[in-house]
Amino acid sequence: MAITADRKKELILEYATQEGDTGSPEVQVAILTEHIRNLTEHLKLHKKDFTSRRGLLMMVGQRSKLLRYLRHRDLSRYKTVVSRLGLRR
Repeated sequence: MAITADRKKELILEYATQEGDTGSPEVQVAILTEHIRNLTEHLKLHKKDFTSRRGLLMMVGQRSKLLRYLRHRDLSRYKTVVSRLGLRR
């Protein structure tokens, strides 16, 4: 259910805008998307896990806020992230 450290490092290297970048919106959205996908698979098996469902909804909201920020700051970066992650926007 949780992201392994190796997978998180891969995501950071893949979506970083510069060397040593761990906090840019692109990296944060990629990590949140990975969490959301893992949690969605978990909830398919455990339908009554309402605590995890609440966490999932909070993560989706956070990702939405980051994407909105990125869309208003730099539209080209926003479009790139959405297309690379395969999000429906």
